[in-house]
This record gives sequence, C-alpha cells and structure tokens, in this order.
Amino acid sequence: MRRAVCPGSFDPVTNGHVDVITRAAGLYDELVVAVLVNPGKAGLFTVAERMELLREAVADLPNVTVDSFEGLLVDYCRAHEIPVIVKGLRAVSDFEYELQMAQMNRELAAVETLFVPTAPQVGHLSSSLVKQIAKFGGDVSRLVPKAVDDRLREGARREGT
Repeated sequence: MRRAVCPGSFDPVTNGHVDVITRAAGLYDELVVAVLVNPGKAGLFTVAERMELLREAVADLPNVTVDSFEGLLVDYCRAHEIPVIVKGLRAVSDFEYELQMAQMNRELAAVETLFVPTAPQVGHLSSSLVKQIAKFGGDVSRLVPKAVDDRLREGARREGT
C-alpha cells in the first residue's frame, strides 16, 4: 500500500491546500493530512476546528484521513510507517525552504518528499492572506471551502456585535 502524509498548519485550509490534497490523493492509496500542533502559537482556529474543517473539505476523497501531530514530522512518519511527505509549492521561495526540509527529513529518517506545484488558479493563496482579508471584511468565498467561509463569516459577525 502506497502511503503519504501531507502536513501543515491549515489555519485555515484554503482551496490551494485542497488542490494539493486532491492531486496527491490520486497518487497514493492512503493520504494522511496531518495538522501540526504548535503549543507556542495561537491560531485563528483550534487544532480540533482545523481538523473538522479539513474533514469537511476532503469528505469526497475516500482515501484521505485527517490526523494531528506534535514534534518532528519524521517521528510521526516513522510511528505510522509513512515513507513519503507531500508538500505543495506556490513559488520559488517555497521551494528553497522546502528543499532544505526535504533533505533533512531524508537524512533523519529516510523519508522522501514529493513536491506538488499548486495549480495556477490557486497559487496565490495562503492562509495568512485569507485571514487578513477576512479580518477586514473581505470576501474570501472563492478562496476557501464553504465550511471555512461560513466559519470566518460567523467569527466576523461575533466580533462585530
């Protein structure tokens, strides 16, 4: 069975993430989307909320599961017998950082990394930009899955009251 993990903070999941996840799911028998737990960083959404939003976003992909991890990704890969990490790339700057991480992951645990370039129509998306646009009341409905848009609008309404 071919298995891979697609890690990230997914705060929130964007259509760019969904693009990479969908394409990677077509390459592997099982794809685990793993949400990084970073206790030192407060996110817009809790890890549980991010996992719930991801599950909704990938509900039509039967070979995709959602999990979370803390610590080193290679330790998660070893513990779950996952030999491949899938990373989406938007730009050359992503590649420079991700290449170094891929080389280190291979050195530490013989885990390979597959780079998936994002589709041009979603290559400009980032969770940070989506959060900033939503914070100022901008329309992000074309940038994120519906459940994320609904949750962001709900949060904006609560803050506005």
